[in-house]
Amino acid sequence: MTVITPQKYAQATGGIVSAPHFLAAEAGGEVLRRGGNAIEAAIAVGSTLAVVYPHMNGLGGDAFWLISDGNSESAMGLAAAGPAGHKYSAHTFCDAHIQEIPFRGGRSALTVPGIVAGWGTAYDYSRNSWHGSLSWGDLLETAYEHALRGFPISPNQTATLTHYVPVLYKQPGFSHAFMPNGEIPKPDAVWPQKALGRTIKEIAENGPESFYQGYLAEKMIKGLRASGSLLTEKDMSSFRTEWMQPLRVPFGHGEVLNLPAPTQGLASLMILALLDRFKTSFEDHWGADFIHCSVEITKQVFGWRDQVIADPHYHDFDLSALLKASFLDDIAALIEPRHIQPSPALDTGAGDTVWFGVADATGRMVSVIQSLYHEFGCGVVAGDTGVLWNNRGCAFSLTPGHINILEPGKRPFHTLNPAMYAENKRVQLAYGTMGGDGQPQTQAAILMRAKHFGLSLAEAVASPRWLYGRTWGERNAGLRLEHRYPKQVYNDLQSWGHMVAWVPDYSDVMGHAGMVGFANAEKSTFAAATDPRSDGGVMGVDI
Repeated sequence: MTVITPQKYAQATGGIVSAPHFLAAEAGGEVLRRGGNAIEAAIAVGSTLAVVYPHMNGLGGDAFWLISDGNSESAMGLAAAGPAGHKYSAHTFCDAHIQEIPFRGGRSALTVPGIVAGWGTAYDYSRNSWHGSLSWGDLLETAYEHALRGFPISPNQTATLTHYVPVLYKQPGFSHAFMPNGEIPKPDAVWPQKALGRTIKEIAENGPESFYQGYLAEKMIKGLRASGSLLTEKDMSSFRTEWMQPLRVPFGHGEVLNLPAPTQGLASLMILALLDRFKTSFEDHWGADFIHCSVEITKQVFGWRDQVIADPHYHDFDLSALLKASFLDDIAALIEPRHIQPSPALDTGAGDTVWFGVADATGRMVSVIQSLYHEFGCGVVAGDTGVLWNNRGCAFSLTPGHINILEPGKRPFHTLNPAMYAENKRVQLAYGTMGGDGQPQTQAAILMRAKHFGLSLAEAVASPRWLYGRTWGERNAGLRLEHRYPKQVYNDLQSWGHMVAWVPDYSDVMGHAGMVGFANAEKSTFAAATDPRSDGGVMGVDI
């Protein structure tokens, strides 16, 4: 076997990886080269990303998986996302006269991270169902080596750190872990994380359960308590991942698969299904009509999303009802060409994550998203473990009667939603993106471009994008366009009533997307693309 040099797009015959950091793509490619399957490669990718892209994800975060053996009917979802600790409820904050869950600090460290348990559950499934042969320790080896010996810091990490240092540097353990000698590391500076390396070694030697109980868990909880968190050892030891049945909706010549609540997978499916109803009216993927229709659909869908998506163990709603053709037809009837509808009262769905995908030589595919929620999570490093904790709990509401009100043991609303596309019951593509509210919109853009407009995966991911929504501090939702769009597109959208603003040609605001799948109808080769907006890479293996 020969390994293809990492780049933004590649084709291969023996399996392929797309990841938002090239070192993670290399880790997954090496597993494929050694005969590993898609799940084994994904664990290597995910654990490496937790080290080399720490501002976007990490051991203290969550993950959602979509796993397929190639047959779309047997595809399964895996929720590796932790709940609020048993000492937390809305009263915890309201009684302290806190009106909103803080974004940073120990008070925002209120949910158990699920990512490590997710790797463990996926590994067990690989061994039992896919006859995986590589050892657990082998799959974490690259992550351990990068943490112990260091790796060149990405430009994205330096830029993100520079932006958020003013609100993070005083958080417990943050400066020591991320600012050696009190300075922000420059891009390409070699940066070791020895404390994190020791933690990964512990997990590699003693299994994923060692993260949730015993000496390591005790150290993390002790560090979190010192920062103001109420999480306990019991919260950690009682956590379990959950298998879930994907949601599905017809699209084009096939169907799209995504995850149910507590993710916003429903929103991604609804947007695509509605765009499918208007596709004959779009002249090309650059046009203002395509963007306008997408935005108006997004407004309608997000209004429903914010009413119905919550932890299904606390709020039982039949999401499939919103995917029925008759219901979608009713929404489609509300969309008017060149006329905008009022913006719904949207919650702010921000968040930074990593998506990655793997296809192995047999056509099995994995689509995964990992996240700390906001950049660098809550900013608290849990004790001397090197583990940066998530702040996913600030997605809860403290408002009585709100569907996502904070309750003990409840999972918050998640923007994370990995996706797949299938035809004739065979999975053809795994795809996804980071970006909070941008995830359903970007998923719609790249899949429409690949399957309706006929672009290559590389073109579908790299083409200019739009984003509708609010960002922090804004009162109203607006529409952002990358500056590669023609000025006429901007003018048309503005004349139809959209509040439009330019962003740079390849803007981080648009998220980091990726796709893996078959390169041709004969399925003899695989293709993968990663986002030119990211530090990513693709790695393929030839046989």
